[in-house]
Amino acid sequence: MAYRQGKEAMVGAGLTRRQAMQGLGAGVAAGMAVGPQAAHAAAAATAPTVIAPIATTLPARAAFAPTSLAYLDNGSQHPLSLGGQAAIEAYLAKRRLDPAAQGYDLDEAGLLAKFARLINADVDEVTYVQSTTAAEQMVLRALDLPGNGGARVVTDTLHFFGSIPLYEEMARQGVNVTWVQAVDGRIRMEDMARALAGGARLVALSQVSTINGFEHDLKAVCDLAHAHGALVYADMIHAAGCVPVDVKASGVDFAACASYKWLMGDFGLGFLYVRRDVWPRLKRCAYGYYGIDTFQPHIYPLDPPGQAVADYAFADNATGRFALGTHSHAVIAQLHHSLDWIMATGVARIQAHAQGLVARLKAELPGRGYAVMTPPECRAPIVTAICADARARIGPAMAAAGVKLTLSANRFRLTPSVQNDDADIDRFLAALPRA
Repeated sequence: MAYRQGKEAMVGAGLTRRQAMQGLGAGVAAGMAVGPQAAHAAAAATAPTVIAPIATTLPARAAFAPTSLAYLDNGSQHPLSLGGQAAIEAYLAKRRLDPAAQGYDLDEAGLLAKFARLINADVDEVTYVQSTTAAEQMVLRALDLPGNGGARVVTDTLHFFGSIPLYEEMARQGVNVTWVQAVDGRIRMEDMARALAGGARLVALSQVSTINGFEHDLKAVCDLAHAHGALVYADMIHAAGCVPVDVKASGVDFAACASYKWLMGDFGLGFLYVRRDVWPRLKRCAYGYYGIDTFQPHIYPLDPPGQAVADYAFADNATGRFALGTHSHAVIAQLHHSLDWIMATGVARIQAHAQGLVARLKAELPGRGYAVMTPPECRAPIVTAICADARARIGPAMAAAGVKLTLSANRFRLTPSVQNDDADIDRFLAALPRA
């Protein structure tokens, strides 16, 4: 059974979590996206939809609904694919008690296995989280930070800007936080080495920076950090799904992402990876029902007698250490399609497609007077340029041309994805005023 009611009955009867999860079905067979008309028909169907895993070409415009926009803001919020919409509709048919859809199984465990394959992790090393930020804070608590003070954390100024208040608050509570400053849009290994010279408990960074697309050599950082006694947390929200990720090869200890960007999911669900070797070093910080492996109460009618209110044990995996309560079932349904699509297409192919578009932007923006913040060697699908008062300077022109991108106070960012092509870049460049 995929739903909480069924799982609760199983666990309440004294079954293990593993036995309960064996009752899950295969879920929606969600592979490559179908064409627009077929996908719209599938989305309207009440019975679960099976989408055959077929090859596709890039750009994959047919995988998404037609739009009048040149949408180059995928790194903020990726559009939903038609196949993903059909997968959600199949789930919703079950939720609205459609008789034709009652054989539908969500397969929560199966999706964790798919994500583990995407990043080359073991399935028991990954678990669901609400968001990347939630995961990062859970990691800090598991490392007993801020604790009683005196611990050191090393982070950098290209880490997610939303984490700046987190580490500033850690510093106010006694943690010795060292910020490695970016130079020419990069975090230099020699500066990281100097910051780690005194040792640290944690290095926290973004594998790919949301600011400008800089990508750490994650293996080099992990080797350096481990040599100084530090563990490494990587925010991989701008890596998973658009650049190859191999957590085993890098040696990273923790990594997390939400699903609404390059995994083509939606808000409210993400993943946390926790390397098995570090499990014994972690303080338990979560006591959630979803982390329980066995549960036997002694307080309800016909329960067996016992000394305690209930006997229970948490699972010996990432879920057992970090899971809390319910998570978004609709996004799980959608991600079954999206992860199948991404893996069938190939992350390397997705990256190569985006790089063709990114290369044009890196080449043409300087000639129009814009300083590019993204180092030329970066292989993420992100290009950021400096523009004073960007929202007022170029926002109206972009809106008039139907171009969607990220506009910040003094910079703009373009993040092309699988559905974009050169026509989208042409449209942006034609609308862009000279600096």
